[in-house]
Amino acid sequence: MHILSTLSLAALSVPLAAATFDGNLNYHSPSRRHVNLGIDVPAVSRRSMKRGAEPYKPSELNFTHGIASGDPYPDSVILWTRVAPSLTSDNSNVTVEGTVDLYNHETEKYIKADPNPICVEWKAWEAEAKGARSGAGSKKRIVSKGTAYTTSDIDYTVKVEAKGLKPFTNYNYQFAVCKSDNTSPVGRTKTAPAENAKLKELNLAVFSCSNFPNGYFNAYGNAARKDQHDYVIHLGDYMYEGAQAGERGHNPPRIIFSLWDYRTRHGQYRTDPDLQLLAQNYAWMPTWDDHEIANNGYRDGFSALNNTENSFRKDGPSISVDQRKMNAVRAYFEWMPIRQVDLDDNLRIWRSFKLGSLLDLIILDTRNYDRSITSLGWNDHYIDLIRDEASRSLMGSRQENWFYKQLTQSSRRGAAWRVIGSQVIFSEINNSGDTWQGYIANRNRTLQHLYDNGIGNNVFLAGDSHQNWVSDVAWLGEKPYDSETGEGSIGVEFAGTAVSSSGQSGPILAAREKARKQVEANEVLQWQEGYYRGYFVLNVRKDAVTARFFGSPSVATPNAWDLPLANFTVTSGKNHLARPVAGGNVEAGFLRGGKTTGTNVTLNTETGEWDTVGFEKMYIK
Repeated sequence: MHILSTLSLAALSVPLAAATFDGNLNYHSPSRRHVNLGIDVPAVSRRSMKRGAEPYKPSELNFTHGIASGDPYPDSVILWTRVAPSLTSDNSNVTVEGTVDLYNHETEKYIKADPNPICVEWKAWEAEAKGARSGAGSKKRIVSKGTAYTTSDIDYTVKVEAKGLKPFTNYNYQFAVCKSDNTSPVGRTKTAPAENAKLKELNLAVFSCSNFPNGYFNAYGNAARKDQHDYVIHLGDYMYEGAQAGERGHNPPRIIFSLWDYRTRHGQYRTDPDLQLLAQNYAWMPTWDDHEIANNGYRDGFSALNNTENSFRKDGPSISVDQRKMNAVRAYFEWMPIRQVDLDDNLRIWRSFKLGSLLDLIILDTRNYDRSITSLGWNDHYIDLIRDEASRSLMGSRQENWFYKQLTQSSRRGAAWRVIGSQVIFSEINNSGDTWQGYIANRNRTLQHLYDNGIGNNVFLAGDSHQNWVSDVAWLGEKPYDSETGEGSIGVEFAGTAVSSSGQSGPILAAREKARKQVEANEVLQWQEGYYRGYFVLNVRKDAVTARFFGSPSVATPNAWDLPLANFTVTSGKNHLARPVAGGNVEAGFLRGGKTTGTNVTLNTETGEWDTVGFEKMYIK
């Protein structure tokens, strides 16, 4: 029943004798090898044949949450939208429950709720220039197009693969309700470079930790308006499962567990206009952290939902650990412009991208795949006792071995750089049991693989901590390392702050003092800053990588101010931050061996003007 087949639809509002559902990837199973987790399309077909079914009129439908693109390949890219009669998700969990095959929708409730598929046309055409964002494409040469259908079964989402594209090329794209002038905005996306393409440079904007109730997503809008990057990397905590109230209080107003809960939460986050802008015009390569499912996840549970009967009955409520993961992953798959995750392989989302000869982007899952027990708030003493046991793994043995093979293959193919997206901090700079520091043997195995095989030019990326950390990556205690020169390091780590999640509280001078103590206590750490919310842009060239950090002066209000915080360079073959670090000067935080200026000279990304600005409050609360 799961096979996507041709569907006769006499009741459709468009003059088509047949409609195919296979164009919409969200009807597929999230797992390529577990096909019975796909949508029961024949049931959807029978439902549409019910007498009295009245299809939606184009005027009744809206592109409710903008458009997006992601997971670029050299010849294709994923395009996403949602078209529906309202912002609201259908209040049903029928796709993930019951004693029959999962995703069977032949229920009276669903027949009444959604009797007809919504027909959507999509098209993509080559953009005239990098800045091209306007025009419906009617006079352009369409290079990829198709028709897709959606229903409440997949929360009215549409996800298609635009194929037949040229490498490293900008394309515009657009959706439309079939046979109507009801269209989405025009988006812009970009394919990946060919595997061996010799590029001059490539730019990646790196984000993490966007908490909707905590503040506005100014960082997304600032990066989008500046238009200085090729792709977006999101390292997770794209959304949060909590129950915060207030000006931008979470919807639903409770901790989320059900499929409808997660769908509704995704929908709320995509109402933010700055998120919509960044999604509309850049291809994303996202991964999840823990909060897309629940806080501090591991293979058997979370900090607030353990795999026990007591927790099932009292904390769930009556939703198991595995079922909650299923609900969260199903919603993530529907709402994100990502290719299939693999539910049949323990929620596999880890993957890699060969971006020309410049770099291999290796995206890990250090949270949900096969992680040994982590800090759960009540077991920190236990984690301290076992953190260096060889049996512990942050990512599971299969992913871990895949990771090492990716590093080796990248080096052998001659990629200039290896950029590793890891949700939690890799460097030995704090004592948290929830980072790589809680899995010391796993980190040591990684370092040994890099050192023993002479694999250099490694750039680790991290989010999660809500603070900026820039450090050399060295094997302390095993290999010589000089903090003053960086000699002995095998790479660097750029760990970013948050889009809006809380960091160090003000005033800013007190935050700087905390940063000073962190730097002085950790010999690999060169810069720390935890006051500003923001992002960083990684400029990759064959001879060097530069990371430029930016901060929003406040996320308590929507604003377009973007403060340059610091710039760091890594020269090819050196494997450490160039000295003097950051040129000896940063805007905020504390820099080892350097100065903090604190000018507050900030760019307005809407007007292009610079001014000295200040805000009394960083967060909504």
